[in-house]
Order: sequence, then C-alpha cells, then structure tokens
Amino acid sequence: MEFMSARDAADKWGISQRRVAVLCSESRIGNATMIGNMWIIPTTAEKPIDARSIRYSKNDGKKIKPFLKWAGGKGQLLSEIEKYYPFESKKITKYAEPFVGGGAVLFDILSKYNLESVYISDINAELINTYRIIRDDVNVLIDMLRVMQNEFVPMDTENRKIYYFAKRARFNDLKVNGDETINIEKAALMIFLNKTCFNGLYRVNKKGLFNVPMGSYKNPTICDEDNLRAVSEKLQSVTIVCGDYREAANFIDEDTFVYFDPPYRPITDTASFTAYTENLFNDEEQIELAKFVDDMHRKGAKVVVSNSDPKNSNINDNFFDNIYSTHKIKRVEATRMINSNSAARGKIKELLISNF
Repeated sequence: MEFMSARDAADKWGISQRRVAVLCSESRIGNATMIGNMWIIPTTAEKPIDARSIRYSKNDGKKIKPFLKWAGGKGQLLSEIEKYYPFESKKITKYAEPFVGGGAVLFDILSKYNLESVYISDINAELINTYRIIRDDVNVLIDMLRVMQNEFVPMDTENRKIYYFAKRARFNDLKVNGDETINIEKAALMIFLNKTCFNGLYRVNKKGLFNVPMGSYKNPTICDEDNLRAVSEKLQSVTIVCGDYREAANFIDEDTFVYFDPPYRPITDTASFTAYTENLFNDEEQIELAKFVDDMHRKGAKVVVSNSDPKNSNINDNFFDNIYSTHKIKRVEATRMINSNSAARGKIKELLISNF
C-alpha cells in the first residue's frame, strides 16, 4: 500500500493540514497511521464528508448569484477561493468584503453559511446604491426592470439603440445631478445598462460619465426576478457601505474572514486600465492595501487577497511577492473574460494571497 503525507492529502483535498490531522485522530480516514509525530495516509483514501460544513450550511436551498456582470468577477475562481473559507470553525463568525464589486464570493458565502455579521463596501456609489435598493426596495426595482425588459426586448436594433442611449443619458444625469443617497431609478438603470451594454462593462470617462456602447444580445434577461428576490432576502442583515476599504477596520476583528479583491494591477505597462470608478488604483495604493492587510493580520483576522500576476508578462516582476512577502502566495489559472480584443482573452495566472 502506498502512502502520502498529511500535507499531500491537504493539497489533494483542498483543506488545511491541521484539518487532515484532526480527521486522522478522529479515525475518519481509513488506515491512516501515526509515524513519530506525523500522519501517513493511503494514497487511495478519499476525503471524508465534512459534517460541520453541512451543519453550518443554510438549509433554505436558495442559491444566489451576482445580479451584475462585473469586470474581474470571481465566479470562475470560486472553486479555488472557497478552499480558504474558515467558517467550519465556530470561531470565524463574520465576513467582510471591502471591494465587493459583483459579489461572486459574497453570494457564494451567503448561500452556504449562517454568519453573525457581514460587511461589504465599495467606492463605486452607483454599485453600492444598487445593492442597497435590492436589499430595501426590491419590489419597486423589479417593477421598473420588468417595464424596461418588456419595452426593450421586442424592439429592432435601431430602436434598441435609441432606447439604450436615452437610458444611458438618464443614468448619467442621475449620476451627476441626482440624489446620491438612495435612488431606485438609478439602480434600475444600472442593471439595465449592465445587461444590455457591450460585454457587461462598467466604465466611465474622465468626467465620471458611463460611456459603454450598446451590446448585441438577442434576448437579454433584464429582470431576473427570482434571483433579485433571493439576493434581497440574503442582504437583509448585511451592512452595505459606500466608502474606502479602510473603513472596514472597525468591523474586522479576530472573528472575521476578509476577502480583498481590489482593482487589479495591469499585467503590462501598456495595458489599458478599465475604470470601474473615476479613481484608479496605482502601485502606491496597492502598497497601502498590503500595509492594511498586515494591520488586519495583526488583529487576528483571516485574510485572502486576489490580484493579477505580473509574471504573466515579466517573469522577473516580483511586485506582489515583495509587498506580501510575509504571507502565502498561490498562483492559480484563470481566464480573462472581458477584453475589447478577443485575441487577448485566454488563460492567465492570478494570485491568491493569504495569511493562513
């Protein structure tokens, strides 16, 4: 019989080495043997079903998904990111996501776990407004989206363009001149534009105006009522903040899992940065974020950070290896989904950085 180490089993099953040792000590892995102070495990052993994750999962059966298509969305990396979820332990009872974006990780966690407290934030005021409206005024929002869908979908291409650009102009007017606190119409327009614009991009010009042209979808789902209602239900107890990631400091403590998904560093010097907001996130700000991560680490929080891997274009670029040198860095394969040049879409490496 061939054996593997607890570390090999941990890597194979996507759990921690400490968790493998616990499973061995509980006799839940057949023929696992202690040699000295190390566990050795048959290579044919299968990962035991973790009863704790079942106990902590929500049992209402409602899976939710992002309500927007978002550049840099983490749907494709969930299988890697979820390996870091620490909620099986009763100690980690809070979750914070200070760059929430499209919320793929947030909604995966809300679908699976009952947590005591959840905090999300972003500096994109229109995005955060949409989260708040879905939480607080979903019925009126759905009514507005249903009207837009019924009007837009039956139109021919030329009339769709006229309709689209009118809605885009209205959105920009509300963005500049409207009520910046809570605005249901602005949230409805945000979703409409996201579902009908080119590639689902959110991009603004130097004046802060949304400037993405119309896409060519045949039958876009503008009003996904079932998902919007499910998202609204899950967001009821979530704290939603429009602000800088540093504002999360008062929420984060030793009982918190924090996921940071900042605007990615461009892979090449000539790469054009997709502006999610009027503010860019340069190398100096990446360094400031790394310092903040260190501060949260000292608080005792469990932290994961994602970013692009500069080694995709320059094997000698150690920018993230240097600023996160005290943490663990894992390179994972991803697909660049949004790019104006289809030839530039494809497999790349991304970074998952953790303090545990």
